[in-house]
Amino acid sequence: MSQPKAIEDLADPILTSRAVAALLGVSVSTAQQWIESGAIASWKTPGGHRRVRRSAVMAVMGRSAQPQNIETGAASHPDDNRGEFDLPAGPTYPIAPDEGKRLNALLASGLIDTAPEQVFDRITWLATRIADTPMALVSLLTARRQWFKSRIGIDVVETPREWAFCGHAVLRDTPLIVSDARDDDRFSSNPLVLNDPFIRFYAGFPVSDREGYRLGTLCVLDRRPRVLDQEQRRGLSELAAIASEEIARRS
Repeated sequence: MSQPKAIEDLADPILTSRAVAALLGVSVSTAQQWIESGAIASWKTPGGHRRVRRSAVMAVMGRSAQPQNIETGAASHPDDNRGEFDLPAGPTYPIAPDEGKRLNALLASGLIDTAPEQVFDRITWLATRIADTPMALVSLLTARRQWFKSRIGIDVVETPREWAFCGHAVLRDTPLIVSDARDDDRFSSNPLVLNDPFIRFYAGFPVSDREGYRLGTLCVLDRRPRVLDQEQRRGLSELAAIASEEIARRS
């Protein structure tokens, strides 16, 4: 009677939060947040610990779990652990036709997972002053996650790519302004709208490398509906241009 369950556990093993974090390439606290929010399907053990099937993690990464060799537990396909700069086979979020080149450009920038830098922190600080918002980010988008090079007013350092407002903003040449996310079908069910930090207002201004690939955004956010006047838009556009120039100097 136990044989089917044993085979299932080998083919699609149960993971702890730490194992989920290692597979996704994020911190344990971030993995726990995704699990608790329901972004990754999980269940509670009798002891109150969350557990996750490997297939649920692979679904969040934008592809189904690869079949495994039952005897060894090894992945049947060598590309199972491919990096987060690879173009996803079946993306669960909107992408541009040049997404593969954009990801290569982001990899070449060397920015992901680097330490905080004063030049970017100054930009986000100025952005909050210009827009009079409690939150501002310099956000960069890999195939798996939205990672914050600089942040004000938000505790987490990254989110799943599927949650990223900025994933929509990088598809455009012009800023993406969302006055009230609850009234926008693209974002009304987003975990960042329904849960902390309860985003209502979003304004994202693309930041680019030397070749013009939009690697992410400078964005400002608020917990209440808002609009920007022309001077505020101009000021944020100038800051995004400064961020882009800083990125271009590294390429």
